[in-house]
Amino acid sequence: MRKNSIKNTRINGEVMKELSIIIRQEIKDPRIHMMTSVTAAEVAPDLKTCKAYISVLGSEKEKSDTIAGLRSAEGYIRRQLAKRLNLRNTPEIQFKLDESIEYGVNMSRLIQEVNEGHSQRERAEEEDE
Repeated sequence: MRKNSIKNTRINGEVMKELSIIIRQEIKDPRIHMMTSVTAAEVAPDLKTCKAYISVLGSEKEKSDTIAGLRSAEGYIRRQLAKRLNLRNTPEIQFKLDESIEYGVNMSRLIQEVNEGHSQRERAEEEDE
């Protein structure tokens, strides 16, 4: 199975959906922040490994605690995935912190600041004329 095949894309979507449900509803670890979401899941074509990208809205300590909590619950999460998904192999999950949402918000804020500074400069030049 190729990495970008329709089957692999469908499996990635199903794994991502089930991981979201398991993390949100079934894991009771206090280290896992309640504003945690699964942004992507990449299952290898041989179904042996899965990289799950996790986004946490909070401080750096809350992010590291959430990843530590998820790594400690990895066995439970994998068993739940095996029960819910009919796959030949249940992938071994590697949790990675996804900073792309925060990066995008920060870039939008910087662009807005530049645009505001530019429009203030234009107004000041018009007043000088």
